[in-house]
Amino acid sequence: MKELRLMKGNEAIAEAAIRAGADAYFGYPITPQSEVLEYLMSEKPHERTGMVVLQAESEIAAINMVYGGAAAGRRVMTSSSSPGISLKQEGISYLAGSQLPGLILNVTRGGPGLGTIQPSQADYFQATKGGGHGDYKLLVLAPSSVQEMADFAKLGFELAFKYRNPVMILSDGMIGQMMEKVEMFPQQARLTEEEIIKKYPWVTTGKTPDRERNIITSLILDPAEQERHNFRLQKKYKDMQENEVRFETFDCDDAEYLFVAFGSTARICQKSVQLARKKGIKVGLLRPITLFPFPSKIIEKLAHQVKGILSVEMNAGQMVEDVRLAVGGDIKVDHFGRMGGIIPMPDEIVTALKNKIIGG
Repeated sequence: MKELRLMKGNEAIAEAAIRAGADAYFGYPITPQSEVLEYLMSEKPHERTGMVVLQAESEIAAINMVYGGAAAGRRVMTSSSSPGISLKQEGISYLAGSQLPGLILNVTRGGPGLGTIQPSQADYFQATKGGGHGDYKLLVLAPSSVQEMADFAKLGFELAFKYRNPVMILSDGMIGQMMEKVEMFPQQARLTEEEIIKKYPWVTTGKTPDRERNIITSLILDPAEQERHNFRLQKKYKDMQENEVRFETFDCDDAEYLFVAFGSTARICQKSVQLARKKGIKVGLLRPITLFPFPSKIIEKLAHQVKGILSVEMNAGQMVEDVRLAVGGDIKVDHFGRMGGIIPMPDEIVTALKNKIIGG
């Protein structure tokens, strides 16, 4: 029998993390994602599964606690919103450099600076281009519903351990705060230490009579070895691009124009597609589910079919750069966005399509 619950996006991902067998959550409150920590505290998962939930003294402390838990092979999660994620960037780079799995949720708010607590998608560059230092990539999932907030917690842990790499769920204040029906998956058991050692031979669990110690670090002082390490990382990112691209298409079979949008903006664009088609404009929608790896090949393919593409985002124009790279200049690509926590309306997206693409 299905277990359906009415939940906020922030609550859904918190419950899903418990059910996905998470060992620990380390976080710090910041709107509009504070309900993640609040739900976990009130739910007391340590009584259900033994999961540790801790409010750290800062965002910097939280991400370094994730590093420690991940090094022991544990399923560890943190969450924050835009300025808090900025504070975590050094730790995220250390996780990527040390090839450690971890799940990071960003419920994006308007910026720059402290900005506003309303939703935004202006952290796209930060998430997909390596917001910290060094040549590294996160695998980035972009939910567009409360259901996907829950589903991506489970998927995020699986991908993090598959590639020994941090995974970011890039959400926003709209999805984090909205309430929808969610179908929850059954509780998964947490792995025992013996199971972790057997499954993940790289973990740091100490030296035993039958096992040598592992040392995990991102410090490599020999430049030749550091370069070899970077080549190994780049090979891993290429494997992600070959195997983990995820996207959805809507009404693209006969489309003459195309919206590209992710997350909550993609939901709005579905209505824009309906409005445009009532006006006789054959437009489709492509929704990237993975922002890295980006669905460049399907966009390139659709670019040979359509006359123009409008990238719709709640920012000044970030994903549009990846769309342009995928298209390669063969057709017109433009951007329409709202900023500062303003959510675009379906009709103004259609107007932007007519003004920027069809009439341009």
